[in-house]
Amino acid sequence: MSNVFIAFQKNEESRAIVSAILADNPGAVLSDQPAMVKIDVPHRLVVRKSTIEQEIGRDFDLQEMQVHLITMSGNVDETDDEFTLAWHQ
Repeated sequence: MSNVFIAFQKNEESRAIVSAILADNPGAVLSDQPAMVKIDVPHRLVVRKSTIEQEIGRDFDLQEMQVHLITMSGNVDETDDEFTLAWHQ
């Protein structure tokens, strides 16, 4: 099965999002590039609102993440509290 990935613009706000993703996805591999940060994860990547809020120190709407998003690969499942990328079989 292929990895899923998500990539963000490299800026201050996305740094907290990336830290939260790395905390919630133990198998994640970070690729830090000059203008973007890409995270590859085998099988399934989860973004939790609560973890981002801990990192950023304020309330966070997962829709805000899209402002910093460059690209992603995988099927998206989204609720108010979690954003998940996975390949459905």
